[in-house]
Order: sequence, then C-alpha cells, then structure tokens
Amino acid sequence: MDLLSISTTVDNFFWGRIMVYLCLSAGIYFSILMRFPQLRLIKDMVGQLFRGKSSEKGVSSFQGFAMALGGRVGTGNITGVASAIFFGGPGAVFWMWAIAFLGAGSAYIEAALAQVWKEEIHGEYRGGPAYYMERGLGRKWLGSAFAVLTLLSCGVLLPGIQSNSFAVAARGSFGVPPLYMAVLYGGLISFIIFGGGRRIAKAAEMIVPFMAVGYILLALVILFINADRIPRVFGLIFSSAFNMNAVYGAVFGMAVSWGVKRGIFSNEAGQGTGAQAAGAAEVSHPAKQGLVQAFSVYVDTLFVCTATAIMILATDAFNTVDPSGGFVVENLPGTASGNFTQAAVNSFIPGFGGGFVAIALFFFTLTTVLAYAFYTDSNVGYLFRHNSGGRGYRASLTASRIVIVIMVFISTVMSADVVWNFGSAGVGAMAWFNVIVILLLTKPGIATLRDYEAQKRMGLDPVFVPERCGIKGAELWHDIAAKAYPEQLAALKAKDRSGAPEYEPDGKTQTPD
Repeated sequence: MDLLSISTTVDNFFWGRIMVYLCLSAGIYFSILMRFPQLRLIKDMVGQLFRGKSSEKGVSSFQGFAMALGGRVGTGNITGVASAIFFGGPGAVFWMWAIAFLGAGSAYIEAALAQVWKEEIHGEYRGGPAYYMERGLGRKWLGSAFAVLTLLSCGVLLPGIQSNSFAVAARGSFGVPPLYMAVLYGGLISFIIFGGGRRIAKAAEMIVPFMAVGYILLALVILFINADRIPRVFGLIFSSAFNMNAVYGAVFGMAVSWGVKRGIFSNEAGQGTGAQAAGAAEVSHPAKQGLVQAFSVYVDTLFVCTATAIMILATDAFNTVDPSGGFVVENLPGTASGNFTQAAVNSFIPGFGGGFVAIALFFFTLTTVLAYAFYTDSNVGYLFRHNSGGRGYRASLTASRIVIVIMVFISTVMSADVVWNFGSAGVGAMAWFNVIVILLLTKPGIATLRDYEAQKRMGLDPVFVPERCGIKGAELWHDIAAKAYPEQLAALKAKDRSGAPEYEPDGKTQTPD
C-alpha cells in the first residue's frame, strides 16, 4: 500500500459519518441549551472584541481573536471550499454555513472552558483542551494524550498543508521553484515563532484584519459586477443542499458530508485549536472570550469561505465530480479544484487570478502556521507546566518550533493529496477527542454564560468567581479577579444580595450581610 492510499484510509477513518453527525449534533445541542447565543448575543460578540487589553501575562481579546481567526482562515478557505464544491456540488456551501452557525455554540463552550481552567506558565496564560480535560474531568492522562496529539497534528501534520498549498500556487502563478518558496516561507516563519507567543500575537493582530477584509472586498466587487447572477447563485446553493436540483441529485449525500467536513476543517469549531488561543487571553470573565471565539467562526465561514464560494459560483468556475464516474457538471475541463478560485478571478481580471490566489494564500497560510506554532507552544507548556523553568521545557519548546519549520520546508515538495489527507486526519482525531469532552463538560460551560448574562442584567461588567458557577479547580481566577479586576469584583459583591454566599479572593465563602 502506497503513502497516498495509507493517508486516504486514515483520513476516511476519522471523518466517517459518525464524526459528521457528532459535530452537527453537538452544535445543535449547545445552541439549544444556550438559547442560540450566536443570534441573541451578536452585539456582545462584536463588542467584546476590543474591550480586553493585553497584560504581562495574557494577550488582548482582539489578539486572541486574531490568532484563532488566523488559525481558522487558511488554505481551507480557498482550496477547501473549492474541493467541497468539486465533490459535493454547490449545496456543500450551505452545509458549511450550517456547521458554522451551529459550530459557534461549540466554539463558545470550548473557549470558555479554556479560560476557566487556564494556567500561568512561565509568566504567560495558557489554556485549551488538555488543561480542561485534566482539571474539568479530573483525567490527567487524557490531558496528556491530547497534548501529545496536538503536538503531532499542529506541529507535524497540519503546517504542511498550508506551505504546500502556497508553494503550488506560487509555482503556478509566478514560476517560482518550490525550494525557493520553502526557504523564504520557512525563514519568515522562523523569525516570528522563535520570538514567542507575544510576537505571534502581534503578527496575527497586524496581518489577519488586512487579509480578511481585502479578500472579502474583492469577492463583493465580483458579486457586484455579476449582480444579475445573485438569485441564481443562492438558488443553486439552496436547491442543491436539499436535493431539489436534479442536476446535483447524484451528489446530495456528498454535499452534506463534504460541507460539514470542509466546514469544520476551515472554522475548527469543536476541534480544540481555537480554544488554545482563547485560553491565552486577558479577560475578566471566560464568557467574554467565548463569545469572541464564536464570532471568529462566523468571520471564517460566513464571510471568508462565502467570499470564495461566491467568486467560484458567480463565474461558473467549477466542476463537480460524479461519484459513479465522470462529472455532474464540467465547466472547466481539465482544471483541478485547487484552481477554481484562480479561474474565477481570471474571468473578472484576466491574468490576475493566479497572482491574487498566490498572494492570498501567502497571508492565509502564514497566519495559520503561526497559530499552529502557538498551539504547539501551549501544549509543550502543559506537558512541562510543573517544571516550566527547567531545561526540558526550553529544549522541547525549541525542538517543536524547529520541527514546524522543517515540516513547512519539506511539505512544499510533497504530494498535495498526501499532505492534505494526513493533515485532515489530524484535525479529525483532535475533533473526536475534544467534541466528546466538551459534551461531558456541558454543565460548567453553560454556567459561564448564565453567570455572564446574570451579571449583565445587574448592570455590571462581568467578573468571574468560579464558586458562583459551582466550578472547582479554577483557583487562579481568585488571584486574577483580585489583582486585575478589583473594581468589578467589588461591584459584584455590592450588587449580589440574593442570599448566595459572597466570595473572597482566596476562595473562602462568607455569609452575606
């Protein structure tokens, strides 16, 4: 069995029907329990983006958002959307929207839990699935297993998808040999990630807004030029999604599976990666960063992925394969799915498509690799959290960063299908772990949102006291609330006269006056 066959088998194992239904079900479950905060609290989602400020220990809310969005917005937003349309037809776009809308609920839960059980490691906040698996579930072995899996996925398998996609686009558009791209790309990645978490956060803060807004604006211009096609484009998406279009009837089942699969790969909701950026943020209440991360799912899929889909569908720059052989639709004979976006832009500005896609992929993939480096750092920190000042921690941190650079370098010359399959399998393995765990931690996750909303109704700027939510093992928050948010804590004590105990920074309770 060759490497391509092995990688395909492994990918299919993790992304079977059970995984698709599990992610959809989790999103529905959390959304119903929280009464659809992705609709009710949109104003809070946007408002919390710019309210938190960075500190010596934590990044700002916006920097945490930018890192998570940088991880979400990558090659999946260009080639991933194209492959979803190739295998599942236009209807796959709707199911990408669906998993983004529902996945925002899962993104809230995992991000809030990452904040609840975050830790201070080497003077910086770190959090994520490994941390809440140990503290929330009381399963240290599970946290360690997930940390190792994250190191394998984010440190070894996933960076290659990004660099490979960019190298292929740069070679096709500018004729630059992959080796040259590997040296340039690897050098830039090295400069940023060896500067540590703060340099990664700063880079993401500067690059992410620029790249996302620029990409979306071009899509809007193309949509405006093709305004007469808007009803047809959206009609095609919805009719194909619900098997009401005879042309795409043969790929209806593929539309659901590929839409969900590529949607989760792109927006990472429930996967556990965005939670690691959330855990590093400096905020007064976990719900604040949970809402911010839920919004990042919207930006990734509803904005950036939709931009790609609109460019492709409005210009008919796509093919859809028939599972039984041949094509359901073949608008671009001989064109691979990875070139759909390029063809779409070329139809608008001849000769510009290749360069545009290559430049977009440079920024998209760069920020994604930076996010992977940050996630890798967080899990090295978890494994060495009891000896973060020792040589083992520093050596492991350096080694993990070197591995990322090496994988970025060598993946530029590997088969794209092999790189994609192994990377996708890594995402699937993490999602399996994390979705089940956040379902088990539903109660504390929901409690954070209820506490946040209760304090908002009191007219307060919410501050987190774990005991108010019945949460144990989050003692760090006593120190955070007392030292960083004393005014909010005092206001909460003054307002909270409901008969519930008040809480001191040391976690002890006292009877209300």
